[in-house]
Amino acid sequence: MKKKLFIPGPVDVAPDVLEKLATPQIGHRTQEATNLQKRISEKLQTLMYTDNTIILSTSSGTGIMEMSVRSCTKKRAAIFSVGAFGDRWYKIAKANNVPADHFKSEPGEPTTPEMVREVLETGKYDVVTVTHNETSAGLMNPVYEIGQVIKEFPDVVYLVDSVSSLGGAKIEVDKSHIDICLSSTQKSLGVPPGLAVASVSDKAIARAETVENRGYYLDLINVVNRVKRNYQYPSTPSTPHMWALDYQLSKIIDEEGLDNRFDRHTRLANIVREWAKKHFELFANEAYASNTVTTIMNTTGNSVKALNEELGKRGYMISNGYGDLKEKAFRIAHMADRKEEDLLALLKEIEDIWGLK
Repeated sequence: MKKKLFIPGPVDVAPDVLEKLATPQIGHRTQEATNLQKRISEKLQTLMYTDNTIILSTSSGTGIMEMSVRSCTKKRAAIFSVGAFGDRWYKIAKANNVPADHFKSEPGEPTTPEMVREVLETGKYDVVTVTHNETSAGLMNPVYEIGQVIKEFPDVVYLVDSVSSLGGAKIEVDKSHIDICLSSTQKSLGVPPGLAVASVSDKAIARAETVENRGYYLDLINVVNRVKRNYQYPSTPSTPHMWALDYQLSKIIDEEGLDNRFDRHTRLANIVREWAKKHFELFANEAYASNTVTTIMNTTGNSVKALNEELGKRGYMISNGYGDLKEKAFRIAHMADRKEEDLLALLKEIEDIWGLK
């Protein structure tokens, strides 16, 4: 049975977007490929509110996480974490011999501008990493406010993981002073997994030019130089994903409209939050609750695994809690092209299975 996915990626993809994956192959060194990649870059600049250089990577978002922290850290990285994917930044840094320190918030609490300021005032760091939207916690960090602090430290490069939020929440890259803002296609952008995207500032490029041993496939400067030359890439890209992304970005920007899309995500998030507060408890501080996925504490003591098995029989799928929160919480995603009626139907199914009143 086909299940409607209410998990934090991959998401259900619209049939017309899926059809674009079957676009006949083109040469990846042709003018047609350049035109395709240029269109995608311009649309992503619109979505990200930036004039910065856009790059694509035939990888998951983790690929650009590794590219950015390895290519931009010359002195030491300050890794801020509010959950599993913030922790991933630190694991990546250590695996690449990048000097880094790990700053973790209390469970369910955000990375705050005050935390970042206190760390940067030590003068030890030239990179800050922040997860905009942490899917393990259902928490959205204040990346704009953090950016206003980082602006006061001109030698610090600001790296933001927006893998699960770009396309579902407004991220004003330039106003937030974000140097690299990275994401993936399989979440709020509503395209199948396999492609990562990022905006890259001139400041990040200048820093990377001074860093040795940036790797090969994930060498930021090698990628940026090819993009600036003709919107192409050093290695063969996934052109099927590019056709799908190009098409989907037009739907997001021109058909639904950015403000309408962000408002829809907020509306769906509010529905889930109110429902969760009625029957359970929210994990994250509600002032920082995510607009793309909600983490709900399992106060019933019932089996989340069994719930998901029964939901599967009814054509739905949610996510168990992540890591230490497995069975202690469950997660409901409301991202990409999800419609309100589908979300309400899911919530009714959970009420029925668990006998909620």
